[in-house]
Amino acid sequence: AGTVSKVNIKDVKTDGNPFIGQANAPVTIAFWSDFQCPFCKSAEVGGVPQIPTPPSIPDIIKNYVDTGKVKIVFMDLVFLGQDSVTAALYNRSIWKLYPSQYFEWRTAMYVAQDEEGDQGFGDATSIDKLNAKISGIDAAKVAADVEANKAIYQAMLDSDKAEAQKVGINSTPAFVIETEMIVGAYPYAKFQSVIDSFLK
Repeated sequence: AGTVSKVNIKDVKTDGNPFIGQANAPVTIAFWSDFQCPFCKSAEVGGVPQIPTPPSIPDIIKNYVDTGKVKIVFMDLVFLGQDSVTAALYNRSIWKLYPSQYFEWRTAMYVAQDEEGDQGFGDATSIDKLNAKISGIDAAKVAADVEANKAIYQAMLDSDKAEAQKVGINSTPAFVIETEMIVGAYPYAKFQSVIDSFLK
């Protein structure tokens, strides 16, 4: 499996990033993704024809996040084009303005994902339309916030990318679970065994 650099979640800067679960859960997962990445879509919601692996995130949430054992911190590793950047900027704005709708929004973004790169869904106009359909989100307010705080949000994206590079991650989806790293869209069982090893 090659040599894995020693990783430790404590060395990964995750402050201020979107997360789900209890803030002080015993196990933390840092999860790097790109909203245009089909493997990220397959991990979060499934439905990517060429990737048969069932989504792992829903089961991790049901069995570990909802039970208070795991916190998932969402990190941005933007590399597939301008739409990826746009989506990641919106990601920060939604977390800031509407944290309670964040995960619903994130799921909607992945369900809407189409072809990789700057094709179809994923530009600002299409994200604004999606936002308008989510109850409790003011799409115009989000669009204005992204525009006003672009530089601040971009700095957050750059920071997440630097954290990924520091631990040797250069593709998505990628996970640091305490002191283990998983890179790729794997079945839930692989995550389960790693998470369980830290809950003993």
